[in-house]
Amino acid sequence: MADTIRRRAAWLAVALLALAACRDTGAEGEDFEIAGKLFVFNYRVATATYLVTLKPVRPMRDGDVAVATFENPAGGAPIVVRQKIWPKLQRTTIESPPLRCVRKGRPYAVSIRIEDEAGAVRQTIETTMTSSEDQDLLPDRPLVVGPVYTPNPELAGRPDGKLDDPGPPCPGG
Repeated sequence: MADTIRRRAAWLAVALLALAACRDTGAEGEDFEIAGKLFVFNYRVATATYLVTLKPVRPMRDGDVAVATFENPAGGAPIVVRQKIWPKLQRTTIESPPLRCVRKGRPYAVSIRIEDEAGAVRQTIETTMTSSEDQDLLPDRPLVVGPVYTPNPELAGRPDGKLDDPGPPCPGG
């Protein structure tokens, strides 16, 4: 009887060790994985933005920062966004400022660096983002202005929200 109990205890110890060894802590050096990425089209305010959500795969430290570099759909210099990482949050969301010239089906490069408080790079994530829509579907100006959603006077008589001169042309069409 005592021998059976010892054998069961030994098997239980082996099973617990095997289970602990299977625990996924992410690849060596990885702190985050991408939990989601999309283009956000806000018709009411006539904006399109990049939105990337990161999920930590290990505990975070105070002072870490995510630095995202987004390809600029309008051409020119890339768009860089610095976002503090709050260690107790389950997700970190990075959103770009409003974009111009987003085209359907075109992949745009995104690079995210995770830096510690001294600025040393802890992880780099490279990805692309592709929109399912052209930005042309948005109005040229916000549909409403002010805190009480006053109709935008620039768009008076233009129910589609399009102006005769929408601004500078986009590269490639």
